[in-house]
Amino acid sequence: MVMMSDKRDLYEILGIDRSATKEQISDAYRKLALKFHPDRNPGDETAITRFKEAAEAFEVLNHQEKRAKYDRYGFQGLQGNDAPHFHNVGDIFEAFGDVFGDGIFGELFGGGRGRGRQTRKGGDVQCEVTLDLIEAANGASKAVEFDRHSACDNCSGSGAKPGTRPEKCPYCGGSGRVVQASGFFSLQTPCPSCRGSGRVIREACSSCRGNGYLPRHVSRKVDIPPGVDNGTQLRLSGEGEPSTSGGPPGDCYCSIHVKEHPLFHREGRDLVCQVPITYSQATLGAPVKVPTLSGPEQIDVPPGTQPGEVFTLRGRGMPDVRHRGRGDLHVQIAVEIPKRLSDRHEELLRELAEIENTNVSPKRNTFFKKIKDLFHSEESP
Repeated sequence: MVMMSDKRDLYEILGIDRSATKEQISDAYRKLALKFHPDRNPGDETAITRFKEAAEAFEVLNHQEKRAKYDRYGFQGLQGNDAPHFHNVGDIFEAFGDVFGDGIFGELFGGGRGRGRQTRKGGDVQCEVTLDLIEAANGASKAVEFDRHSACDNCSGSGAKPGTRPEKCPYCGGSGRVVQASGFFSLQTPCPSCRGSGRVIREACSSCRGNGYLPRHVSRKVDIPPGVDNGTQLRLSGEGEPSTSGGPPGDCYCSIHVKEHPLFHREGRDLVCQVPITYSQATLGAPVKVPTLSGPEQIDVPPGTQPGEVFTLRGRGMPDVRHRGRGDLHVQIAVEIPKRLSDRHEELLRELAEIENTNVSPKRNTFFKKIKDLFHSEESP
């Protein structure tokens, strides 16, 4: 249980005082459930965790005896049947779907009072795909692979041995839920006999052992729009886990990873590229070819360009994934200083230094000349 392992105070989770009334507890839970409901936060695991925490806190604090035990003994008092029993979001929907009656909250939980067994959407699955920057800029079609369950071929998903079929649960009458009175509220919990499915299997299928579903490894094609960035998630509708209660299947969320490019650094929609030029080009000015996503383009570097100066090419950056134009390409100038010079090159630079009245290091002797000078000085009287 999230709450039991983290040991967060139940009153703190709901944001209420220890003297809070039942109405205040219900109001606090209602607000948190609306805020962190999975349908309003698709793919957000943090929101799902907070949603479960709020439900577990409400289950305890809304129950007079459980709340008294928690107030007196803390988490140590919540043992056995008193401990929160939610294993997933679906259990919460089953238990509290009717707690607040019809209206927006009832609709958010998937139904109001007096309805039959509620259907739930299947679980979501995850996959990843890696792109280079050019693919991210132009869009791409990629094959992705992931695991999910699908109906057993032997029993066609019923879970029952071929030639038999599931029967209506006699304990809950096929609704999958049982009602428990708790003060002013009627709490619905999953049927302990059929575990909320509304049916029981007398003879299980030998292939899936009564589950009705088997794990499968599937491959699908995903069309990636231009402009995606690291961490972007694309939803493949209906490609998730099947629903065990007759609802629609879940979705597959594909996470995008864009590799670093050797020339371009991405900053949102904009790109930054560092282009080296020589000292003479920076001083005298020159036409310089620079890389762009669509090929080389020429810019005119004016005389006196300084190291680090930036020239912007409008509309040469990344496209906006929502089709709102393109970013820019910022070309940053880097003046290269040569490490090795020819004799003529050095001669001209020394002349330039004299013109500029600049102190520079004296011309260094070669290694062999230094050796010759050393021996000559030792032989002299």
